[in-house]
Amino acid sequence: MSSRIPNLLLNNSLLSQEQFLVFKSRQKDSGNSVVTDLCKLGVITEEQISAFLSSYYELPQADLEQHDIPEVVRKLLSPEFIQKYQVLPLKRVGKILQVALVDPSIDFVLEDIKFITGFNVQPMVVTETQFLRAIEKYYHMGGTLDKLLRDIGDDVGVEVIQENSDSEIDKLRDAIEAAPVVKLVDSIIADAVQKGASDIHIEPYETALRIRFRVDGLLTEVMSPPHHLKNAIISRVKIMANLDIAEHRVPQDGHIKMKFTDRNIDLRVSSLPTLYGEKVVMRILDKSNLTLDLANFGFEEKALEDFEKAIRLPYGMILVTGPTGSGKTTTLYSALSRLNTPDVNAMSAEDPVEYNFAGLNQVLIKEDVGLTFATALKAFLRQDPDIIMIGEIRDLETGSIAVRAALTGHLVLSTLHTNSAAASISRLIDMGIERFLTSSSVNLIMAQRLIRKICPKCKFPVEVHREALREIGLDPDKLRKAVFYHGAGCADCSSLGYRGRTGIYEVMPISPKIRQMILDNASTKELEDVAVSEGMLTLRAGACKKFERGVTTIEEVLRVTGDT
Repeated sequence: MSSRIPNLLLNNSLLSQEQFLVFKSRQKDSGNSVVTDLCKLGVITEEQISAFLSSYYELPQADLEQHDIPEVVRKLLSPEFIQKYQVLPLKRVGKILQVALVDPSIDFVLEDIKFITGFNVQPMVVTETQFLRAIEKYYHMGGTLDKLLRDIGDDVGVEVIQENSDSEIDKLRDAIEAAPVVKLVDSIIADAVQKGASDIHIEPYETALRIRFRVDGLLTEVMSPPHHLKNAIISRVKIMANLDIAEHRVPQDGHIKMKFTDRNIDLRVSSLPTLYGEKVVMRILDKSNLTLDLANFGFEEKALEDFEKAIRLPYGMILVTGPTGSGKTTTLYSALSRLNTPDVNAMSAEDPVEYNFAGLNQVLIKEDVGLTFATALKAFLRQDPDIIMIGEIRDLETGSIAVRAALTGHLVLSTLHTNSAAASISRLIDMGIERFLTSSSVNLIMAQRLIRKICPKCKFPVEVHREALREIGLDPDKLRKAVFYHGAGCADCSSLGYRGRTGIYEVMPISPKIRQMILDNASTKELEDVAVSEGMLTLRAGACKKFERGVTTIEEVLRVTGDT
């Protein structure tokens, strides 16, 4: 495959003879595309190259940002052909196939496309960056991040030193700031934000470096940079988070503030020493994506009524339970956003503070200096509070103060780590809180999970076996006319078949009967049975309702609710 672009640029005085010879010497062993190496000369941009080719060959320029390529068109050419010749099928009109090329100077490509597809070809010119973004989006092949890695090359000249000399640390800091690694790390973060990821994992192994994004609750590997970049990438993140780049022996926590397009993004950074280096996890906190309208959370009608009624009570405790990443904090923030009016004093103790809210007095827990949940709570009670939010009840001291606050005229909201609403009662009692205090202080307990939604763009009806319906507790005879769905996988959902998540909720108001059962030492199962008889939907039942409505799949119901 031979490109005529360098000669054309030379002949049209866009490259000097000297620049042409420098390009030829570099291209020989670089492994980069012709356009990439031409741009690395620093005398011409890819936009200028694309505009020149458009004019020279009298071809229109394509703007791939304005195209939504149908799946049937994408399948006309193999991914291998597309990547090798940097050509992308865009649209088919009758017997004409419109394609975008980075390099229209390669004569045989258009003839090959005509032979492979059987269509007449209408070519357009596109920049290499737009092409790479498109194949990343539609074909999930190495795109703009891979191009950055090629640009960096094998020798970044950065090694993390083990000595703690100030001069050596300064040299390392300067080297990392000047290196192309800066651009790579920024691009990784931007890519994660664009894909709606909640976390970025940078994981070093003996001979590999893995980068994964958590999207809709599941981790997916997005790239594996060369192993020699490990120290440079991790050190760059630590510098951004104001962490000690010379300290590799203990965990560190930091914070990064970035501006992404018109949005301010906060990243909570955690480094952890592992066998082959420091693993870094960045939690992405994007306030623009924070939804605080409870009506859009996925509540069933009665569950939402019960929860809203409980948060309107003047005192008592509301507990939200679930594993890490199930949306507990967002639920509490949403409740506070409704209650936080100018006539109330709302205070929160959080570890960490994930989002800042006007009018809410937020305290960051710092256990290393003695500021624990318990000490913060004691201080709150001397600050004339109306509403108190505690990030988590972890121990007897915190639980006891929270109960006392709930019984003395304060509305207390907090979280617990339990598997179900009813199990939270046992958890409080196991901590050492008396049954009569638990019974009289708690107004409502809610367990929640997040379940993935079927992508609306590639949703299609499927048949579900009767035994599978029985396995999740549904009666197949009652669902004979129901239509179930699955996601085929498309560009919008990164071929996963799912896009976005919704909540499933188990809302248990503490009714007079349940209060008496707590005093009578009833088991978790007995409490749950009575709550269900009073109208509570279990997590499994809530997930099944989402499945019956075509919001999610039976596989998601089983994955999220397990044996519940």
